[in-house]
Amino acid sequence: MDITKTDEKTAETAPEPKTEGSSEVEAATGATVERDAQDTQAEPAEPADDASDDDSLDDDSLDDELAAEASTGVGAGGAAVVSAALGAVALTGTWTGKVVSERETLMGQISSQSAPPAQQISEIYGDAWHSTALVNGVFALLALVTAVLVLVLARPDRPVWVRAVALAGAVLGGLGLLLSVGTYFDLFLSLPTTGS
Repeated sequence: MDITKTDEKTAETAPEPKTEGSSEVEAATGATVERDAQDTQAEPAEPADDASDDDSLDDDSLDDELAAEASTGVGAGGAAVVSAALGAVALTGTWTGKVVSERETLMGQISSQSAPPAQQISEIYGDAWHSTALVNGVFALLALVTAVLVLVLARPDRPVWVRAVALAGAVLGGLGLLLSVGTYFDLFLSLPTTGS
């Protein structure tokens, strides 16, 4: 027998010698594969559609809650702020009131050129003051009506600041209406009179 041929066949079919590092890598890889197989058998995978459905339901319910919160106080809050602003305008006067007052002054000057002094005072100054009081009274009445509507129609779930601002609008509107009525009927100050 020829020994060289046997060695060649043995060298061709013999497995490669394992080193220490390669056996550790193979052992770790095998353990990882076994753990992954056990995890997939123990926990069935949940479909991805269910998770996305839950997220979309959560988003929809959150949007509904935000819309409900916004709808509960937006209109009432806006009306309360408008009533407070109208009440403040009624107390301080408006551009419209000034224009009406100046118009009445001009009309009084035109119509009372040859009138006695008492009539001139009444037509030039009195009518202008009364016109200003009338315009301010209209704004005060609007403020009062708007504030009362907000307070009467306010639901318990509305924010507290809505009722507070509406109450402020009602107070300002009531005060403005009182001052306008007093000025219109000369209750606080009367027109000046002439000596004759």
